[in-house]
Amino acid sequence: MSRVANNPVSIPAGIEVNITGQSISVKGSKGVMNHEIHPAVSAVKDEDNKVITFSARPNQENANALSGTTRALVNNMVTGVAQGFEKKLQLVGVGYRAQMQGNKLNLTLGFSHPVEYLVPEGITIEAPSQTELVVTGIDKQQVGQVAANIRAYRPPEPYKGKGVRYADERIVRKEAKKK
Repeated sequence: MSRVANNPVSIPAGIEVNITGQSISVKGSKGVMNHEIHPAVSAVKDEDNKVITFSARPNQENANALSGTTRALVNNMVTGVAQGFEKKLQLVGVGYRAQMQGNKLNLTLGFSHPVEYLVPEGITIEAPSQTELVVTGIDKQQVGQVAANIRAYRPPEPYKGKGVRYADERIVRKEAKKK
């Protein structure tokens, strides 16, 4: 059994958390996030220690798993509104380029056509160079999904390593066919 829910979520200075019924709202310098807590989970905010504790309600199916999941989601919300999340991508290949134009990301990935990606609300994408991208936002799931969507246009291939990859990703290379 996981013990994730036993760890309380600490609230740093400058972060405001409101729990009303089964709804939780986290407000910080980067923005505001809301989440509906499952009925099988109860959340309690301790004003003295600046922590939130989660517990499973008795006689509820999957309540232990849901309490750990809810704790992790709220912890990510607190981290997101305080610091934010970022994913770095690299474009590897001859002629592979990325360029921002307003809220559109233009990618040249070796296709016969340019690829345009419309950046969703709440996400910012920066291109410090033509072969680097930085995806930032306050929602960890949304940042990861946007990075995965961009990577899906041209995932790295194992023979030459060309494609869009995460900055910390290691590509296992294959040896070419021998005669």
